[in-house]
Amino acid sequence: MILQIIAVTASLGLLIAALGLSVLWLLRGRSIGVMLAVVAVVTVAATLAGVVAITMEMIIDGHPKDVVLTVVAIAGLVGLGVALVVARQVVAASRRLVVSVEAVSSSLEFTPPPGPLPAELRTIARALDQAYERLREGHERERALEGARRELVAWVSHDLRTPLAGMRAMVEALEDGVVDDTATVRRYHNQIRLEVDRLAHMVDDLFELSRIHAGALRLTPRRVGLGDLVADALAGVEALARAKGVRLTGETPPVLPVYADAAELGRALRNLVVNAIRHTPQDGAVVVRATADDGTVRLSVADACGGIPEDDLPRVFDVAFRGEAARTPGPDRGAGLGLAIARGIVEAHEGAIAVVNEGPGCRFEISLPLSVPPAS
Repeated sequence: MILQIIAVTASLGLLIAALGLSVLWLLRGRSIGVMLAVVAVVTVAATLAGVVAITMEMIIDGHPKDVVLTVVAIAGLVGLGVALVVARQVVAASRRLVVSVEAVSSSLEFTPPPGPLPAELRTIARALDQAYERLREGHERERALEGARRELVAWVSHDLRTPLAGMRAMVEALEDGVVDDTATVRRYHNQIRLEVDRLAHMVDDLFELSRIHAGALRLTPRRVGLGDLVADALAGVEALARAKGVRLTGETPPVLPVYADAAELGRALRNLVVNAIRHTPQDGAVVVRATADDGTVRLSVADACGGIPEDDLPRVFDVAFRGEAARTPGPDRGAGLGLAIARGIVEAHEGAIAVVNEGPGCRFEISLPLSVPPAS
């Protein structure tokens, strides 16, 4: 008897399940409410079919059979009704979420739908909120980069036009014989050479910055001693410091290694030191220090520039920012790209760079992880 009951109910259940799966496959592109209703109908139908078949054929007869069938029918209708109500609620919540998404304006401000949502839809709403937040941040960065690019093009065009006009005037004077005394000719030649060197340096900076922004900066990291890095950077700017009358000091522990690209990190440090020398008055001092604590290496460059206005501190590392109203550079001024290049190089090393006012000037600090080569 038990085996017969199992065989009958299992056969009916499998048949109804197969029909239900076929209907679900045909309706796979329809509303989730319709699919939930189909699932509820399949569940109730399988239960009712088994109970009715057993009741009609084997177990109960007469008035008790009518009672059982009535109870089963009512239970099936109740279950189906509850399933339909739940399906309508899920569909309504889904539609509220869709309306909230469609209401997102160009500002990308997403407002979750009012009222309670099922847990899965709440998760989707939170994910949408985070996604729109990332999109807003990305658009803001894109607008900032576009503004910086336009500003850079305008400023660099001005910086290129001024020395080119001067060199053209000197070349024409030499060609026309307006200047013929030896001292003046020599001075013109020296000035042209200096301007060419400055323009070449500006072009190099632009190329480096374009590599950084394009993500084409390729690092070759290896174990580097910071003492050697600081010594090389100071040696490379010693002539500039001597010409300005600025004292250079390097303070590094005997052995303090870091895993980095020596050439690129040295360029970043050299840019910071050159910037410090340019803004430090005569008889001032520029101090370069290297320290390590809590698994972090810090390279700091302190100068005597008199400090940076608080409003300018967040913009110090922006492209072409010089902290001055006049865009015409002095004889020892750069194009305002050195600090932006330094930030790009440091961030490519997964480090951070910052600046604070301290003492008679300000202090730029590079922070890098004191780590061994990553495991392959």
